[in-house]
Amino acid sequence: MRRISRITVAGAATASLALALSACGGTSSSSSSGSSESKGDKGLAIAYDVGGRGDQSFNDAAFAGLEQAKKEFKYETADVEPTDGETDADKEQRLVSLAKQGYNPVVGVGYAYASAVKGAAEKFPDTTFGIVDDATIEAKNVADLVFSEEQASYLAGVAAAKATKTKTVGFVGGVDIPLIHKFRAGFEQGVKETDPKVKVISQFLTQTAEEGGFSSPDKGKSAAEGQIEKKADVVYAAAGLSGQGVIEAAAANKVWAIGVDSDQYQQEALVKYKDSILTSAMKDVAKAVYNLAKSVEDGTPATGIVKGDLKTGEVSLSNSNPKFADDAELQKAIEAAKEKIINGGIKVKSS
Repeated sequence: MRRISRITVAGAATASLALALSACGGTSSSSSSGSSESKGDKGLAIAYDVGGRGDQSFNDAAFAGLEQAKKEFKYETADVEPTDGETDADKEQRLVSLAKQGYNPVVGVGYAYASAVKGAAEKFPDTTFGIVDDATIEAKNVADLVFSEEQASYLAGVAAAKATKTKTVGFVGGVDIPLIHKFRAGFEQGVKETDPKVKVISQFLTQTAEEGGFSSPDKGKSAAEGQIEKKADVVYAAAGLSGQGVIEAAAANKVWAIGVDSDQYQQEALVKYKDSILTSAMKDVAKAVYNLAKSVEDGTPATGIVKGDLKTGEVSLSNSNPKFADDAELQKAIEAAKEKIINGGIKVKSS
């Protein structure tokens, strides 16, 4: 049940105008007061990370959660794109605008929203905020939606070590930050503990997100081509939109790619490359976003650290590619590793 009355028609028109200004990188004069009052009570709103909707990965997974909530709860939702060169203040203004319009919960998709979520949550204590991939915000109205990415990456490492014929595999990280270190650490550990003879070539595309590490398929393609030239025949990308370039390079050179976050074998934009996508190391951002919306809808908003892992089923490997799903030896190795991780027999490194 929603906690505040539905928005009026006149209020909806005002809200639409404010959202349009925010989406274009402008500001809304109605959201500068910093009060906790809102114009009504709508449903879930999400603000995308770099790469935006259409990245076939992280942001699209969040959108899938929004669509599920919209369908089930029959309410109005909003999803807002980032702008080039935006500041933390711009991000906060975006979240404040959404909260002031009556959206609840409001989710920042990505660790880059940490400062913005903290600021907006202080201004709107009666609105529930969520942030994906950040566990640093301690507030009564904030849910930190985080995942054990290293666990799914470990399984991706098992798959890579079993699939390689050249005994060389690659990892492409979008940006050199702690979050992507988790993907790399888990992957390298999974490879080495499966077959110590397999070499792992790892690299990051950029030092900061502003340099395009998560939003430049050309950078991903170039990095993958370099690794393939060094005999890598399985390449795992944790690079957002840039990962599309990694997958394209793998397909062009007839080697395996391992996708990330979403089941990239199923993505329409990647359909011509899908036969080269061995599997994807998934984290269920869609489920996390939907569950937060449901908690608000039920009147018991989730707060604090909400973590998904192999045990909860919120990180996993996809089985969409028949060549992967039907490989009995590969599946046996992955299942054995998964059970050991869940029962504590394998401690996966996060850095």
